[in-house]
Amino acid sequence: MQSNDQSEDFYSRFYEQLETSQAWPGVYFFKFIVKSESPHLENLKSFFDAKEAIFSEKKSSKNTFTSLSIKIEMHSPEQVIEIYKKSSKLEGIIAL
Repeated sequence: MQSNDQSEDFYSRFYEQLETSQAWPGVYFFKFIVKSESPHLENLKSFFDAKEAIFSEKKSSKNTFTSLSIKIEMHSPEQVIEIYKKSSKLEGIIAL
């Protein structure tokens, strides 16, 4: 498990990458891996405005995992990081 300092260091570097890699506001592509039986898949989807987000799900060959991709316009790097921080609190969610 990462310490809070390491985590903040990661998010600080990630913020800089987001800031320089694209224009804001802009479309951002999130991708997560979730255990298929996880109750958190719907929780994860609730972090996004369903009217604006484009969701794509794909099950693994043995239906053990579900890949969830979300394409949505985000207003800032902070907004992207907020989603990742919230998702990190859900058990069994892997952010890619």
